[in-house]
Amino acid sequence: MVKKARIGILGASGYTGAELVRLGLRHPHFELAVLTADRKAGQAMADVFPQFAPFDLPKLVAIEGLDWRSLALDLVFCALPHGTTQLVLKELLDTAPATRVVDLSADFRLDDPAAYETWYGHPHQALSLQSEAVYGLVEIYRKEIKGARLVANPGCYTTTCELPLIPLLKRKAIEPDEIIIDAKSGMTGAGRSAKEAMLFSEVSEGFNAYGIARHRHMAELDQEFSKAAGQDVIATFTPHLVPMNRGILATIYVRLRKDRTARDLRSILAEAYDREPFVHVLPYGDMPQTRHVRGSNMAMIGVAEDRREGAAIIVSVLDNLVKGASGQAIQNANLMLGFPETAGLEQIALFP
Repeated sequence: MVKKARIGILGASGYTGAELVRLGLRHPHFELAVLTADRKAGQAMADVFPQFAPFDLPKLVAIEGLDWRSLALDLVFCALPHGTTQLVLKELLDTAPATRVVDLSADFRLDDPAAYETWYGHPHQALSLQSEAVYGLVEIYRKEIKGARLVANPGCYTTTCELPLIPLLKRKAIEPDEIIIDAKSGMTGAGRSAKEAMLFSEVSEGFNAYGIARHRHMAELDQEFSKAAGQDVIATFTPHLVPMNRGILATIYVRLRKDRTARDLRSILAEAYDREPFVHVLPYGDMPQTRHVRGSNMAMIGVAEDRREGAAIIVSVLDNLVKGASGQAIQNANLMLGFPETAGLEQIALFP
């Protein structure tokens, strides 16, 4: 019998934490050893999420007072709010330096401390960890992730946009200064905390743009697009909130480089992701929908020609809680722990 990895989930009472539990319960190599919560500490996981009633899970506990060394965790998923995460992980890794961490917050995604301070409003409080963190977009940084101790799981919007655009920027197939991203996310992307703006009567029967020209994911997009292009790239990005539970759909408008066609873009993406288990490029002209990936770790990409000469339209979709968060986190963890990359992630989209 293969020894299972002891796993901790910090912030298990949130949506991404619960998704980590859902996927982790069926992971062949995981033992869910520690589940933490703040306001829900002392409760059973089934009291917070009744779908877990049939399963024997650890009781939710507070982070304060945990002895990281004696817990002997192989890997920790951190699903805490940004800002909070830095000091928690600093203490954890100072105490138990052999523990691997996949952080689902935004705290370690940006390479530049000054950029973090600009976008998040305070200095980074764990600079030594920030410098060692590896950006966890598996399809781009697989080799670096395998040897990492700390992986910064990408944001859900950014994963949706980076998967189609990074290969095209690397191949210089599109103009880097003419990228427009119109993205729409389901409600779970806003978290589980009670907020007046998230009440059913506030969001049903309509949708809205938000974070206009200042959404924090823009810093992540700037960083990764610029690396791919080898020059500064600033894309136009507008997020929208849609009254559905799960899913992100990004409609991306690009200008083609000279002598490139929309079919060329599709060919580049198909070649880039031909052997990837969780990215599927559709036949030219076909477009994905969020329901095609619901509950799965799959991202789907479609490419079509724009009616404007020399332009193309790309549509990219994923489930914001799976490939956009917890599924991608498990994909990272599998690499870090030496397990098959697809372990625990084979579920097909749920439809209808």
